[in-house]
Amino acid sequence: MKGRMFVVFLLLCGSVAAQLGASNLVRRVRVRVAVPNGICDASVDVALIGHNGPVGQSVTNDRCEVDFFNVPEGDYHVKVSGGDFVNAESGSINMTATGQNEFEIQVRSRNEPGRNFGGAASAFVSASDLGVPGRARKELDKAGELADKQQLAQAVQKLNKAISIYPTYALAYNNLGVIYSRLGDSVREREALQKAISLNDHFALPYINLGRMHMAAGDFPAAETALDKAFTLDPADPVTLILLSYSQFMDRHFDEAIATSRKAHAVGKPHAFVHRVAARAFEQQRQGAAAIAELELFLKEDPAGPRADAARKELEVVKAVLPVNQSRDQPPH
Repeated sequence: MKGRMFVVFLLLCGSVAAQLGASNLVRRVRVRVAVPNGICDASVDVALIGHNGPVGQSVTNDRCEVDFFNVPEGDYHVKVSGGDFVNAESGSINMTATGQNEFEIQVRSRNEPGRNFGGAASAFVSASDLGVPGRARKELDKAGELADKQQLAQAVQKLNKAISIYPTYALAYNNLGVIYSRLGDSVREREALQKAISLNDHFALPYINLGRMHMAAGDFPAAETALDKAFTLDPADPVTLILLSYSQFMDRHFDEAIATSRKAHAVGKPHAFVHRVAARAFEQQRQGAAAIAELELFLKEDPAGPRADAARKELEVVKAVLPVNQSRDQPPH
């Protein structure tokens, strides 16, 4: 997986070495950015900062990681910025040549708190099943309100109460899985989502959330399987298509990623990110003209978004290094 970087990363990304005095050097420091949906792109910037200022700065690779080499021993902090995420900083980190030098920084979406919990494509939804007892629906709705306020432990209690009232409440188990994801409990997250599926295997949402969980863990084959199932159950959901195309790309199923990107585009509402996915798939296949067309369509749909500058840089690189005399699979306009 380490060698599976995109062309743009190979040319634009690089670890910055620094020499600050005669202290011992840490051969490699790896920073991993834990993003909420598992999707990472070249607009996520990581800076390693010492007492005298930045020691190194770079964009993440396709695993949301950045490596810094030959870092002097000492105290540092890490700052993450860019993308669709709220800027994040670590506390003080002491780095030594013999110590732990791989670190993970968690970031959250700019839309949290207040994530869209009400829509069909959201991770956490409100009660809608008329067959559910009213008392159970009320507990689930209270859990949603608590989740909006980031009162996650209390939300878990409300969901468990809803389940105690109605033990076959698949939606409550799905929402419980989402809360456990936010709490960082992947074991209980998986158990809750799989329980939701066992209760209703035609319910697309827990498959989507299971796919998100696998993406966050870097298990893209498993994510692809879960999201493909969600797609068969709800083929018009754009979120499923976006996540599926990215998982297919990361699993090196480039033709499938391109085809899924087309389906997302055909849903009707512009979903610019899928054009970045398709562009990178074409880059891997050295289809320069097709990659350029996808990037230009991305910029047409999202000219001022947080990923626009990274897309422009990527477009410049593709034009410089990839053949443009091939026109296979041009994107729709």
